[in-house]
Amino acid sequence: MSGTSLDGVDAALLELSGPPSLLGAQFLSYPKSLKTALFALHEPSRGELDRAALVGIELSRLYARAVNRLLKRLGISARSVRAIGCHGQTVRHLPDSGYSLQLGSPAWLAERTGITVVADFRSRDIAAGGQGAPLVPAFHAACFRDVHRHRVIANLGGIANLTNLPRAGSVTGFDTGPGNILLDAWARARFGRDFDRGGRLAARGKSIASLLKALLADPYFRRPPPKSTGRDRFNLRWLRRFGPGRHDPEDVQATLAELTACSIGNAVARFCPGAEEVYLCGGGVRNVDLVNRLARALGGIAICSTDQLGIHPDWVEAAAFAWLAQRALKGETGSIAEVTGADAARVLGAIYPA
Repeated sequence: MSGTSLDGVDAALLELSGPPSLLGAQFLSYPKSLKTALFALHEPSRGELDRAALVGIELSRLYARAVNRLLKRLGISARSVRAIGCHGQTVRHLPDSGYSLQLGSPAWLAERTGITVVADFRSRDIAAGGQGAPLVPAFHAACFRDVHRHRVIANLGGIANLTNLPRAGSVTGFDTGPGNILLDAWARARFGRDFDRGGRLAARGKSIASLLKALLADPYFRRPPPKSTGRDRFNLRWLRRFGPGRHDPEDVQATLAELTACSIGNAVARFCPGAEEVYLCGGGVRNVDLVNRLARALGGIAICSTDQLGIHPDWVEAAAFAWLAQRALKGETGSIAEVTGADAARVLGAIYPA
């Protein structure tokens, strides 16, 4: 998995003959040149098709390195791995226009690992009328649902998303809006840092009520699910429309943290009524300030990380795409129509045999 935060590659090895079991994991950060190239590809520009193809190959080399390094460290042969589920790096997510684009070369990855690759998970759902996202709720339901407790899984990635797991009835899920994406963008633009480590910058600031109100007035937050979003909508250009430069930078950082927390808290209250527990996963779990704000925004609902459910929060998304790959190989559906808005559940992914 390589997500919206553009920080690197998460590789997770799962045993799926029974209940999903995480055997090991590996993270490789993006080289600065690759990160720069990916940021540039989020904006239309001359020669982007050629650059996108070359970046896709470079990504797949890095994916292969992560896989091979993990297997070597665990002493496991590539021959014993059934498949790699590879999400790729999203550079466009425009389901209303009929597509979502993830860079990567599954063929290169299969060649460099000797392992069957399953990729392109989003396009079939979009072709069936869905958002193509979020796709992890089906995995959350398989691993984390409890018939005795109404749970919500909150993924604090670049974009934040929720999975609603009631004791009975339909599983739902959707993107709530910005997770870390605006926090990271502002930290880069005003403090020269890739991210706000631990939320220390935000913790030193004070949320600006007028700015927060203006940000939360964006129509996306009022839209009912199914819905999904990405860097195409929530980015530094979007933020600058609200004149953040008039304020102290640390206060803006605090306001952006409050935006993430409030938008998630509001979404839980509105679309997950009766929720008793919220479990966090994704990189934002390490942002102590953000987690504290989220706890307040949830109004007393019990909150902890997916560690308590058996999978470390860093590896939940990568694990989900291993599980989705297995579903594809077995010809079983991997999407939930109530989540994505598709006509019906679909088998997701294209298979590249070893």
